[in-house]
Amino acid sequence: MTFCKNPDFVVKTADSNIIQGVVFKDLVTHTDERGFFREIIRTTDDFFQGSFGQWSQSLMFDGVIKAWHMHKIQTDWWFIGGGILRVGLCDMRPSSPTYRKTMDFLMGDLQPSRVVKIPPGVAHGCKTVQGPVNLFYVTSHVYNPADELRIPYDDPGMHFDWTSGPPIK
Repeated sequence: MTFCKNPDFVVKTADSNIIQGVVFKDLVTHTDERGFFREIIRTTDDFFQGSFGQWSQSLMFDGVIKAWHMHKIQTDWWFIGGGILRVGLCDMRPSSPTYRKTMDFLMGDLQPSRVVKIPPGVAHGCKTVQGPVNLFYVTSHVYNPADELRIPYDDPGMHFDWTSGPPIK
C-alpha cells in the first residue's frame, strides 16, 4: 500500500465549490482479515445514467501532468486504484451557472474512497502527487478523436497552476 509522504494533503471539495454536473460517489469498503471488497459503480447508480462506452486504465509515474482534456459528448467516471492524484476541473460550458469555476482536489490513497463523475464540457487534468497512480475510468462513449479536445496544461486562461503543490488544508 502506498502512503502519502505529506499527511497535510487533503481533499478540497466543499459543496459550494462543486462544478455543476460533477458528482462524487462515496464508496463503502467491507474489510476483514483477508483484505477488502469495494463496489465502484453499478448501472443502477443515479450518477451512472447513460450509455457505457469503455473501461480504461492509465498508469502514471511521479510528477506526471496530464492536462487539459475535454469532451463535447463524453462523460468520464474516475477511480484511483493506487497512489495519490491531484485532479483539476474547469467548467468550460458558457451556459453553465458554474462557467469558468475550477475544482482542485486529491483522490487515491489516504483520501476518501470515491468515484468522480466528470460531465461533457468540463476540462479535466491530473498530476501524480505520489505514484505510481493507477487511474481506472469508465467513459460513456468509445474513443472518438473528434470528441477529444486538448488545452495545454500551462494555458494562462485556465487559471490553474499545476507546478504548485497539491491543495493543503
